[in-house]
Amino acid sequence: MAGTSESTRAASSPPLAGIKVVEFAGLAPGPMAGMILADFGAEVVRVDRPPNAAPPPTPDVLARGKRSIAIDPKTRSGHAIVRKLVERADVLIDPFRPGVMERLGLGPEVFLDEKRGCNKRLIYARLAGFPRSGPHKDMAGHDLNYLALSGVLSMFPGHHKPEFPLNILADFAGGGMVCAMGILLALMERNRSGRGQVVNADMVSGVRYLSSFPLLLSRLQSPTFGKQRGSGLLDGGAPFYNVYTCADGGWMSVGCLEPQFFRTFLKRFLGALPQGFALKDGWRPTEAAQHDPDVWPRLKEFMERGFAMHPRDYWAKVFDASDACTVPVLSVGEAAALAAGSSSDGGTVPKPHPELDRTPSVASLPDALDSAIPRGMHTAEILKELGIGKAELEVLRRDGALGDQPIAKL
Repeated sequence: MAGTSESTRAASSPPLAGIKVVEFAGLAPGPMAGMILADFGAEVVRVDRPPNAAPPPTPDVLARGKRSIAIDPKTRSGHAIVRKLVERADVLIDPFRPGVMERLGLGPEVFLDEKRGCNKRLIYARLAGFPRSGPHKDMAGHDLNYLALSGVLSMFPGHHKPEFPLNILADFAGGGMVCAMGILLALMERNRSGRGQVVNADMVSGVRYLSSFPLLLSRLQSPTFGKQRGSGLLDGGAPFYNVYTCADGGWMSVGCLEPQFFRTFLKRFLGALPQGFALKDGWRPTEAAQHDPDVWPRLKEFMERGFAMHPRDYWAKVFDASDACTVPVLSVGEAAALAAGSSSDGGTVPKPHPELDRTPSVASLPDALDSAIPRGMHTAEILKELGIGKAELEVLRRDGALGDQPIAKL
C-alpha cells in the first residue's frame, strides 16, 4: 500500500510467520521450495543424513533461513524423532522418488489418514522429476530430461539441435516454484477446511504448465512458433528477436517484435553504421523487411555484420533510453552490480521476489558461500526443543541415528 510507514512495516509479521516446515534434504528443486517459504517467514528445518554419510554432490546454497538436523530415520530412534518433527509441522517437503518415504514409514497415510493420521492438518508436498504414474516414474532424471519429455525442449532455438537454459526451467520453475505455489494454495484451503492434503508436483508437468503459451500456440500453428523449430517469431527464426555477437565478443539482445519498436531499432542501428553500409549486392533493410520471412535471412546477415563492427558497450549506448528493445547481455557480475545499484536493492545473491509492501521478506542475503549450512548444525537445539533428554539421546547414539556428529549435553 502506498505510503506505508517504516514503523508499520517493521511491526508487521512476515506472511508465513508461525508456519513450521520439515524439508527432507534433496537436490536443488526441493531446497528452492523450502527457501521460498523461509524467505517469507516460515520456520524450515532441513532433515539431513548424519555427517558420516556421503556428502551431497553440491553444497546446498539454498539454505538461508533454515536450520538443519542430521538424523537417520532408518533407525528406530531416529525414525521416532523425525516423526515427532512432522507431527508438529504444517508442511512436509518430500523430494524423493515414489516409494522412498513409504519405505521409511513416513508416507502421507501416517499423518493424513482420516482415522489413524497423527497430523491431519499437514500439507504433504511431494516433488518428483517425472509424473508419479506412468512409464518414467521410477527412473532417475535431471532438468534436461524433464524438458525433453515435456515437449518444450523441441521448441528451443539452437543450431542443428535445441539448446537448453541451464537447469532453470524444469528444476526451479516447473519444480521448486510450482511446488511452493502448491503449498501456499493448500495452506489457504486449510484455513477453510481445517484439513491438510497431499500436494503432488512433478517437473515434467510443472514445466508443461508454465509453457502453456508456447505449447497451445504451437497446436494452433501460430507464426509465433514456426512449424519447424527456428522458423518462428520467438524461437530464433526472426532476426529481430535474437542475440548478436559484437566486435569484442560481447553480445546484444534484440527483441523488437512490434513494428514501432522495430522502426526505432532500425533508425538507431543504421545511424550507428558507416554511411551506405550494405550487403555485397547493395541490400539494406527497410521497415518492410520485418513482415517478410523470405527476407529474414538477409536481414539476419545484415544485423550480424553490423553488430560485429563495434564492441558491446558501444551498442549499449546507441540503444540506451530507447524503445528499440535492445540491451546488452550482462555477465553474472555485471548483472549483480546493476541490481545492487537499482531500486530492487539486489546484489550478488538474488533478492526474494515479489516484494510485499506491508509484510516483506525476512531473508538476510549473505554471501553465496555463506548461505550453505553444515549438516546437523542445529541438531542439538532441535532435539532440545523436542524435549529429548539424556536417556533418549543415549539411545539415539547407540542406534547410530546421529552418526558421528558431536552433540553437546542437553
